[in-house]
Amino acid sequence: MWWRLTHWQFEEQKGERNRKALERIVQSGEIPGLLAYQGNEPIGWVCVGPRERLTRLARSKILAPVDDQPVWSVVCFFIEKRARTRGVATALLEAAVNYAWENGARIVEGYPAPDPAAKIPDAFAWTGLETIFERAGFQLALRRGKSRSIWRRQKATS
Repeated sequence: MWWRLTHWQFEEQKGERNRKALERIVQSGEIPGLLAYQGNEPIGWVCVGPRERLTRLARSKILAPVDDQPVWSVVCFFIEKRARTRGVATALLEAAVNYAWENGARIVEGYPAPDPAAKIPDAFAWTGLETIFERAGFQLALRRGKSRSIWRRQKATS
């Protein structure tokens, strides 16, 4: 819910109220993200959807729109600790892109953290890393700051 709310709204609803708000989104028929499973156990999540539904992006100076093109955004990942470094984030990113294409997107954006020379703490990798996006065919669209940049992948036209 962090990306869908203002800072004040998120803090006001922290915990159970945010979980209930996400549950209402799912019950409405909207799919706010995708899950990865190992067998019957969920091991990962990626949040993907039309940029205009993600309030925080509209308020960010660093992640402000590149242009007026409609885009879908991949904004965060959660990978279960035991499943990290096994390609789960890469698989979820590709699934998110395919889901966006299937739902009419022509451009998909991501806002990954730069890849550090040393290992990045997991807490800072929640938007993904640039190498994952680059390997998935995204290209750097704009870098306004050191901590985040905008990467894009356009759907091939046939």
